[in-house]
Amino acid sequence: MLQLAEKLAAEIRAHGAETYPHECCGALLGRDADAREVRAIARLVNRRDDSPRNRFSVSADDVRAAEKAAAAQGLELVGWYHSHPDDAARPSEYDCEHAWPWYSYIIVSVPSGRGAELTSWRLADDRSAFAPEPLEIAAPV
Repeated sequence: MLQLAEKLAAEIRAHGAETYPHECCGALLGRDADAREVRAIARLVNRRDDSPRNRFSVSADDVRAAEKAAAAQGLELVGWYHSHPDDAARPSEYDCEHAWPWYSYIIVSVPSGRGAELTSWRLADDRSAFAPEPLEIAAPV
């Protein structure tokens, strides 16, 4: 299960709306215990210049920066998020081909420029397919 505060869910939706009609992307920073908990996000720049409307990429420097941001807050890099402008919050074949096992992947659908549904996914260890990851969005205690 992936736990996410409503405030962070709203930030992810807003990021998707701000970059519409292009995909946004970012890192999920948190803790991996009984339930994986996202405590912060780090917005990243979509490095794709050839098809940013339906693809995103991050650089090795982006990954290192996300790991450094997590460590500075006493957290871990536990996953990634990106948007699907005018499409469902479901992983594409491209997403599967470019993902890494272990990490959580949140996808936000952004119909007509409005951040909407959030889903979370985990890639199988053999990289064959994504499986839905239960996502709990809650107000902070």
